[in-house]
Amino acid sequence: MDMKKFGFLSFGHYADVPGSRVRTAADMLRQSIDLAVAAEEAGIDGAYFRVHHFARQAASPIPLLAAIGARTSRIEMGTGVIDMRYEQSAQLAEQASAVDLISGGERLQLGISRGSPEPALRGWESFERIPGPGENAIDMARRQALELLRALEGEGIAPADPEQAHDRAVLTPEGKLRIEPRSESLRQRIWWGAGSRSTALWAAEHGFNLQSSTLLLEDDGRELGDLQAEQIEQYRDAWREAGWDWEPRVSVSRSIIPIVDEESERYFGIRAQAERRDQVGVIDGVLARFGRSYIGSPDQIVEELRQDAAVMAADTVLVTVPNMLGVEFNARLFESLAKDVKPQLG
Repeated sequence: MDMKKFGFLSFGHYADVPGSRVRTAADMLRQSIDLAVAAEEAGIDGAYFRVHHFARQAASPIPLLAAIGARTSRIEMGTGVIDMRYEQSAQLAEQASAVDLISGGERLQLGISRGSPEPALRGWESFERIPGPGENAIDMARRQALELLRALEGEGIAPADPEQAHDRAVLTPEGKLRIEPRSESLRQRIWWGAGSRSTALWAAEHGFNLQSSTLLLEDDGRELGDLQAEQIEQYRDAWREAGWDWEPRVSVSRSIIPIVDEESERYFGIRAQAERRDQVGVIDGVLARFGRSYIGSPDQIVEELRQDAAVMAADTVLVTVPNMLGVEFNARLFESLAKDVKPQLG
């Protein structure tokens, strides 16, 4: 069995508040690049970033990922997730392809989805994204996600001007023009963030890798790990039924804080007991289950993660990190994850 991949997932918070080492947007962006470099040096497999609009968090992943691609050589770079309600599919295909090519290809892991609750009221309209006739915002996000896949597959996007000369490599037999530059392999590295079992089935049907959300919008009293493990099993069954000819990847996200020194004990030791259980709340009128935190010694964390059915079922674990504590703190966290946790969960 291949070694399970471990990546970090940063929400990209920044605020000028006591204790913060990330006070401005510039701090956040520059430190995000440094976090990726530190993670690669420690032996972590991926650097992933959340995308939230109209908030003091990371929002524009493409320039950030391009910079990371130029500063690193091995680590995967990704998103978790880009809100497709805000995106123009052909433009995103061009930009993501450029990032992938800058980084040498095969490293970009682009997580997309229909988005999560946000502070703006129909914020996508401010980005000039308007649902079509008979669509709601979720329909629009899914349509644009499928358009992104087709653009990356090389489908013609724009009608060719008959009065202009055309590069035959860009012109399709139907007389339309493909996007360029295009990373031809990127299509198989597009992930869909799924917060329910039905959404995971949709992702399998359309050939997306699966990012199982940090929560599930269908609480029935079972632990999040058990709910997600069922989701993953159903997704893989649906993938086989769809007949795709490559093996999909599946990730889950977890809050994991090894207590390895006085600073990590000071910040998180007191929270270890309070956050040992899943949390249940309401999002968009639906009962949702949020995952617990794994805080303690590395050996204790390994034993607890082995009891998490979804962690064991997934091939990739994305560890949410406290980015506002700065690069040095998180570099020590990466070192412990790579040395003490990852090898035990292969």
